[in-house]
Amino acid sequence: MPKVPATSPPAPATPAKPREIYQPTDAERAAIESYMTQKRARRPAPRLTVQTRGAVTEVNVSHPEPPLAQVLLMAALGTTDQAFVDGILAQLGNAAMHGGKLEAKALNSMLAMVKGIEPKDELESMLGAQMAAVHAATMTMAGRLNHADTLAQQDSAAAALTKLTRTFGHQLEALRRYRGGAEQTVKVMHQHVNVSGAGAVVGVKAEGGGGDDKS
Repeated sequence: MPKVPATSPPAPATPAKPREIYQPTDAERAAIESYMTQKRARRPAPRLTVQTRGAVTEVNVSHPEPPLAQVLLMAALGTTDQAFVDGILAQLGNAAMHGGKLEAKALNSMLAMVKGIEPKDELESMLGAQMAAVHAATMTMAGRLNHADTLAQQDSAAAALTKLTRTFGHQLEALRRYRGGAEQTVKVMHQHVNVSGAGAVVGVKAEGGGGDDKS
C-alpha cells in the first residue's frame, strides 16, 4: 500500500488589522449638526412605492401603519383632505412619468420638491406641484439642448428652456407674494398751490406727475 505523504498543518491566518475609526473634522461636525437640526424641523412624511401590474400602476405609502402614513402625508402637503392628496399624487405621477412608465425614484423626487417648500395649505401645495413639474421639464430641456445635433434642435430646446425658467421665476414670485400678502405702496405727492392776489387758486402742480390742472 503506497505511503501517503504527511502534510504540514496550515499556517495560522494573520489577524485582520482593525479598521481605524474616522474622526470627522470640526467643519464636518458642524455640517452634520446643521443637517440634523434641519431634519428635526421638517415634517415627517413617508416615501411612496410604485407597483405596475399590466396596465395598472399603483402608488402606495411605505409605512408600517398606513393610516398614520396618510396623516403624515396630508400634514406634509398642508391639507386635511385625503381626496386632495390623491389628486396631487396622481398629477405628480403623470408629470414624473417617462416613456409611459412611472418609477418610484422620480415620483419621490418630485414629492420631495413639493414638501421642500413646506406648504401651509392646498394652494401652496398646488403651486409647489406646478413648480416641481416645471423644474423637471426644465432639466429635460437642458439635457436636450446639451445633446442637440442640429441647429433646429438647438433653437427649439433653447426656446423651451428659456420659457420654462421664466415660468419658474414667476411661480416663485407668486409663492412669495401669496405668503407675504399683498404689498401696498403709498406714494406721497408734494403739491404746490399758486394763489393769485385776489385769493383764487389758479393752478395746482403735483411733483412727478402730469403738469398743471387749470381751474
